[in-house]
Amino acid sequence: QVQLVESGGGLVQPGGSLRLSCAASRSIFNTNVMGWYRQNPGKQRELVARISPGGTTNYADSVKGRFTISRDNAKNTVYLQMNSLKPEDTAVYYCNANRGLITTWGQGTQVTVSS
Repeated sequence: QVQLVESGGGLVQPGGSLRLSCAASRSIFNTNVMGWYRQNPGKQRELVARISPGGTTNYADSVKGRFTISRDNAKNTVYLQMNSLKPEDTAVYYCNANRGLITTWGQGTQVTVSS
């Protein structure tokens, strides 16, 4: 079972930037859709961005133009660059690897956008 470890969360002021990283324990990007999700207490986990094995990316409407998902195959790492952050972006962000019926989650990293 692959392991995913997120990092890069923290406290940032509105308008600021953060870059999240998700390191996979082995090479999986050629067979897995990699995604970033976020969740707040009492709410459903929602998709933020994802990237397919072929490199196709998708974004939630709320983050289009502000967030960018990318990956480094040599480092087995997926990134989420978050710019122009808003208070409503505050959440725990989770990395996900999906291959059909097999899905794996990281432990999550907290992002707080506040002045």
